[in-house]
Amino acid sequence: MMDQEILNYVVEKTRELIHAPSCSNEAKIAAQCWLDAVGTDAQKEETPKFLEELEEDIMPLDQLIRFAESEKGRRYFGADTAEGIASHAKEIQAAGARYCDCPACLAVAAILEKKDELLE
Repeated sequence: MMDQEILNYVVEKTRELIHAPSCSNEAKIAAQCWLDAVGTDAQKEETPKFLEELEEDIMPLDQLIRFAESEKGRRYFGADTAEGIASHAKEIQAAGARYCDCPACLAVAAILEKKDELLE
C-alpha cells in the first residue's frame, strides 16, 4: 500500500500540473481522471494511464531547443520568445537538466520521481 505522505505529495503536484498554463489538455484530462480515482477501486487502474501520459508529455530539452529554433517554433512562440526559450533551455541543459523547467514539466518530473511508489 502506498504511503499516505507520498500520495498527498503526488495529489498536490497533480493539482499544480492541472493549473500550470503550459499543461497540455491530454495531461489535464489524465490528471483529473487520476485525482477522481484516488481513494477508490479505480485508482490502481488509472495510475499507470496517468503515468504513461506524463512520460509522453514531459519535454526533453533537446526537443524543446529544436522546436524553439525552428521556423514553426518561432511562429508559435514569436521570434524573441523562441530565442529566449532556446537560450534558457541550453543554459539549464549545460547545468545538467534533462527536461524543460516550465511549471507543467516541473510538476510532471516531481510526480514521475514517485512512479515506483505509485505503482506499488
